[in-house]
Amino acid sequence: MRLNEMLGIEFPLIQGGMANIATGEFAAAVSNAGALGLIGGGGMSAEMFRQQIQLCRTLTDKPFGVNIMLMHPQAAEMAKIAAEEKVQVITTGAGNPGAYVAMWKEAGCKVFPVVPAVALAKRLAGQGVDGVIAEGTESGGHVGEMTTMALVPQVVDAMAEYNLPVIAAGGIADGRQLTAAFALGAVGAQVGTCLLGSVECPIHDNYKAAILKAKDSDTIVTGRFGGTPVRVLKNKMSREYVRQEKAGATKDELEHLTLGGLRRAVFDGDTDTGSVMAGQVAGMVKEIRPLRSIFEEMMAGAQDCLTKLEKESGR
Repeated sequence: MRLNEMLGIEFPLIQGGMANIATGEFAAAVSNAGALGLIGGGGMSAEMFRQQIQLCRTLTDKPFGVNIMLMHPQAAEMAKIAAEEKVQVITTGAGNPGAYVAMWKEAGCKVFPVVPAVALAKRLAGQGVDGVIAEGTESGGHVGEMTTMALVPQVVDAMAEYNLPVIAAGGIADGRQLTAAFALGAVGAQVGTCLLGSVECPIHDNYKAAILKAKDSDTIVTGRFGGTPVRVLKNKMSREYVRQEKAGATKDELEHLTLGGLRRAVFDGDTDTGSVMAGQVAGMVKEIRPLRSIFEEMMAGAQDCLTKLEKESGR
């Protein structure tokens, strides 16, 4: 069964829970366009989180979800709010959501934690989750070490024992990559970077321009030495961060470089010293298009790819 059938949506696609970007309005736009929109709690207070959930409900009658970053100081409160609001789908990142799963399931929520490795997927499988999102290091924002191509099939194999579906994430921007995700055993995909180039995405125009300008090798990972790896576009800030990181700068010195950086990029359009989070597929985003067009082209591309593969195999 594909992800769209599981969630009652048109396309087997989930929007990534991008902090400061994934607002209630954007999530509603994604859901109205046929995928599953997510509200990203990463850049919100608990009060804002509830407000955005309620706002999203006024803007769409389609299913939508939330993403809770478990490192957030108000993560426990957000977890409770998600249950109280009976959000259809909850995804999580940066930690183990085991303490909240029973509460969410009792509220009727579907739970899909993001996992960067098989070990965490196995720990969560016995805790009542509905599936996992296997996210490769190609993705934007906080990343793990394994690539999507290596990670997804291993998580799929591990989850087969529990009969749990796997959603692929990281490096998926067109129909060819979606087809590859299906071939690896995933039931659908989570996408983020390709949506930064959408008409509806609420980021600053400078941020969008930086994405359109990006080439294949224009991302870099900061924080690898400190254990907090984040993939962003190369700019003045990220290059200086990596330089200082290699020189042995302290955690406080490095945090000073990135403090408020994502908000500066998203809201002020500071693409020089801001954190312009983006995945390695940024080089594939060539124009600003409506969300619906992005999703339709991805699905049509996947169908074309499958058709070509079938013809090749029949020779």
